[in-house]
Amino acid sequence: MDLLLLIKAAVMGLVEGLTEFLPISSTGHLILAGSLLGFDDDKSKVFDIAIQTGAIFAVILVYWQRLRETAAGLGSEPRAQRFVLNVAIGFLPAVVLGLLLGKAIKAHLFTPTVVASTFIIGGLIILWAERRPASAVRIHEVDDMRPLDALKVGLVQCLAMVPGTSRSGATIIGGMLLGLSRKAATDFSFFLAIPTLIGAGLYSLYKERALLSAADLPMFGAGLVVSFLSAWVCVRWLLRYIATHSFTPFAWYRIAFGLVVLATAWSGLVVWAD
Repeated sequence: MDLLLLIKAAVMGLVEGLTEFLPISSTGHLILAGSLLGFDDDKSKVFDIAIQTGAIFAVILVYWQRLRETAAGLGSEPRAQRFVLNVAIGFLPAVVLGLLLGKAIKAHLFTPTVVASTFIIGGLIILWAERRPASAVRIHEVDDMRPLDALKVGLVQCLAMVPGTSRSGATIIGGMLLGLSRKAATDFSFFLAIPTLIGAGLYSLYKERALLSAADLPMFGAGLVVSFLSAWVCVRWLLRYIATHSFTPFAWYRIAFGLVVLATAWSGLVVWAD
């Protein structure tokens, strides 16, 4: 067992868990962290996607009561049926575009320069979204969403296929710009993440199964466990945070971090591996 590899896997799991549900791009942070750690070969790219499943288990745990009630009422309650339909509709665009464009995006856009640029652009969009008037909110709870609202958020989620954009950032900020309250957009982003990230993880493992072996299980296990624990802490914190705060600090973080990456790359201070 390679102890150094396990430490790298745990660090990557920590990065994934802490960034997956914040509007700061987990994929972007994983690309940058992997570049610094020398953890950026083809197998590590599969690892980065697979450990998202650990973060999703944290969401399932936090929202367990709502998910259990929905499953129990699926056969008879319109509220539960509408909720599942909306999540399915929101999930569909990512499936279609992911299958069509996923390979090309991974081949050409998974670079530190692209990540840094989208960090900055995403930060500016968050600042713009947070300046909208309160009267722009028309949907205060997830259960108030219509199928068309879910489809629009699902289409916005597809922007997150470009690394550095942030899946949660796209769905939360996109949802807010489409008229959802900060709470409704955040909740729907979490629910939409369940099929999206589990599906992406399983598909990536299946497609790249030739790269993997039983010897990789400790590495994947370390990443999954750390990702789950750190995401559980982060999700619970974020739900408390949004009750009284905006996403503006995350916007400034994105802009500052993106500028630092670009500056260190252009100056040669840090050699970011593409």
